[in-house]
Amino acid sequence: MTQTENGYTIGGLDPLELCDKYELPLFVYDSAKITSQYNALKDAFSIENLKINFACKALTNISILKLMKNLGAGLDAVSIQEVELGLRAGFKPEDILFTANSVSIQEIEKAIDYNVKINIDNIEFLEYLGHKYTNLPLCIRINPHVMAGGNRNISVGHIDSKFGISIHQMPLVERLVEALKLNIVGIHMHTGSDILDVDVFMYAAEILFNTARKFENLQYIDFGSGFKVRYKDNDYETDIALFGKEMSAQFNEFCAETGKQPTLMFEPGKYLVSESGYFFAKTNQIKQTTSTIFACLDTGFNHIIRPMFYNSYHRIINISNPKGMPKIYTVVGYICETDTFGWNRKINEIHRDDILCFFNAGAYCYTMSSNYNSRYRPAEVLIHEGKDYLITKRETMEDLLRNQVQPEIFNG
Repeated sequence: MTQTENGYTIGGLDPLELCDKYELPLFVYDSAKITSQYNALKDAFSIENLKINFACKALTNISILKLMKNLGAGLDAVSIQEVELGLRAGFKPEDILFTANSVSIQEIEKAIDYNVKINIDNIEFLEYLGHKYTNLPLCIRINPHVMAGGNRNISVGHIDSKFGISIHQMPLVERLVEALKLNIVGIHMHTGSDILDVDVFMYAAEILFNTARKFENLQYIDFGSGFKVRYKDNDYETDIALFGKEMSAQFNEFCAETGKQPTLMFEPGKYLVSESGYFFAKTNQIKQTTSTIFACLDTGFNHIIRPMFYNSYHRIINISNPKGMPKIYTVVGYICETDTFGWNRKINEIHRDDILCFFNAGAYCYTMSSNYNSRYRPAEVLIHEGKDYLITKRETMEDLLRNQVQPEIFNG
């Protein structure tokens, strides 16, 4: 979002006009920011084979998936439904990596039927597939036992994590590979999200490269993601240029030592879409208590759950009063629960019917939304090359009732 003398613009468009056109609450995404993030990551590396797979759990709108495909990205899917969405968006099966955990063997076999890449993080399933399928290309997700991420809820590579096969179980994996003639074509890990320190990536990379040396038929090495983006003014973020330089050197050294040239993969989600997204909501009322001024909005954690779930920070501004005197507010929603977006925030003076904007609303916001309190989910709009496009309609009562069945016993 760009601040002008009279207000704000997104991709050259006035957000107040978008809010009037599509009504509130409203999600808006800027394709130019997605594109620039994708290109920044791609350009950071100096290697022969690089593949960026979008972790679509961050934002599964099919129009966003098509944008990613057009940029040249592959897809990281964590459910069979995400696999099917990717196929409907036009991704080739070989460009989709199915990385599920705690799913049924039936779901994995359905993904096999779709001919997508299969990533296994369970020794029992690895053995099962080895017995049932001959020469099935498989990727193994390892747990490197590296504690990394913004908080424990998004740190997935530590020793107590449910994700991956422990690095200490690799001797057993090697025996299974030999006994069952498993075709291991990929090796994968993901240590967590919001990782700031490049050294954490490089330490985990050394573990993965050492593991990769054990598999003769390796075609790709997937380092997951976890790159930190900015949430506040002057916030820290992962130095992608430095990371790309150091990872390229280490990867090229690995290739020279082994005489192999596998594809280096990453699966960013938040990094690609977080900063592209904005969420707009209207102020229903201003409520002052003995110690707090609440700005009460026509939205809640049914639309953006991250502050309540992860204690995450979203910058909030008043786009209706860009020159107003700043005051201190606690911004809350309309859900019948403790429903707080931000505590003690300095925001330009807010009045009833003012429109507030949440930043970093592109990742894990709409995809984690719900109908709690029987509230409708908002519309989604994409700004692309100076024009706005509706990509998800606002829900109605018909949407809430669509799959409900009313037995005649209650019709008396």
